[in-house]
Amino acid sequence: MHHPDKAQFTTAAARGFADVDTWVFDLDNTLYPSDAAVWPKVDERITLYVMQLYGLDGISARALQKYFYHRYGTTLSALMVESRIDPHDFLDFAHDIDHSSIKLDKSLGDAIERLPGRKLILTNGSRRHAENVAAKLGILDHFEDVFDIAAADFVPKPERTTYERFLEKHAVEPTRAALFEDIARNLAVPHDLGMATVLVVPKVTDPYREAFEQEAVREPHIDHITDDLAAFLATCVLPETGSATEERR
Repeated sequence: MHHPDKAQFTTAAARGFADVDTWVFDLDNTLYPSDAAVWPKVDERITLYVMQLYGLDGISARALQKYFYHRYGTTLSALMVESRIDPHDFLDFAHDIDHSSIKLDKSLGDAIERLPGRKLILTNGSRRHAENVAAKLGILDHFEDVFDIAAADFVPKPERTTYERFLEKHAVEPTRAALFEDIARNLAVPHDLGMATVLVVPKVTDPYREAFEQEAVREPHIDHITDDLAAFLATCVLPETGSATEERR
């Protein structure tokens, strides 16, 4: 489990950023911190969807939702298999949340803007959700596009086909790309494909997420670990790309 005194970690054999020209970011719990309280709202909506679909009470629906999550990887995948739901209806329902708790993140916006090259969002959520959240953070305009779960034909990360479809659609050379992601297992395939990988973990344990989703896993497929994305970009990434030096001239 992550500890506050280990906010930054880089493996000895870590892939660096000097040759990166495409920057890929997961959305949920990566581009915003846990105190933005976005994911608990989405998670609550998913539970409500399961309640209404199966006529269950809250506790039973929650238990079924977590069973689905562990068996299928996402609740959406499970419901598409088990009940043949319309995924678009599910996503519209799950992401119909209040965004007022999301604060403008100027430091993150400044750091992302200064990254040299293309910037893309790769999410298991919907495009509309990604755009709404990124807009509130003040970073939407820095991104070229969003590759969402619909673009992935509703096959979620960490399936290899999803990353391959993303790379093909956006003509990304993986050995010149970096991926920032909050769940360790979602970085295994990207690392195998040649991408530099950064695991973003919370500063403190998030009670609304499971332990494995927050672990600062030190495994070969993870090059870097941080609990402060904006600071990591500013102090570790930008100097390596030369952007920090250029800005001071």
